[in-house]
Amino acid sequence: MKRFVFGLEKVRELRQYREQETEIELGKAVGVLTEIERKITAITAERERIEQFTPQRTEDILSFDRYILRLDKTKAAFLEEAGKAARNVEEARSVYMEASRDRKILDNMKERRYKEYRKHILTEETKTLDDLSSGVKARKLVNGQRLIQNGCLF
Repeated sequence: MKRFVFGLEKVRELRQYREQETEIELGKAVGVLTEIERKITAITAERERIEQFTPQRTEDILSFDRYILRLDKTKAAFLEEAGKAARNVEEARSVYMEASRDRKILDNMKERRYKEYRKHILTEETKTLDDLSSGVKARKLVNGQRLIQNGCLF
């Protein structure tokens, strides 16, 4: 019995490698977005914490106001970065989905061809077994006549 060989196996392996690479890139993009969101959450928590503080002196009030403004500017910058990171995640996701689809196409093709191969091999095995069983009957013929043993025709 000959072994199953898929002619496009190298292409399938390359597409699988590409899919893995794009999955890694997607993971990196999601990681960047998650880190930015974590920083935004930390800034928001810091602002809520600092708003509970009520300064008494004029210098403290000015420092307090500047600190809140700096937190707001930092948060706005991170929100802008988060928007860019979200776009990068969407781009990476679309590239990953395309790579995944390309690999799945070849996987399905390989599976279909393997099923055809198995069907062909089973048909060949059936033919071979039929030939073998027919050969047993032919060997029992002696000089063109059938042998009768114990009342059974062979």
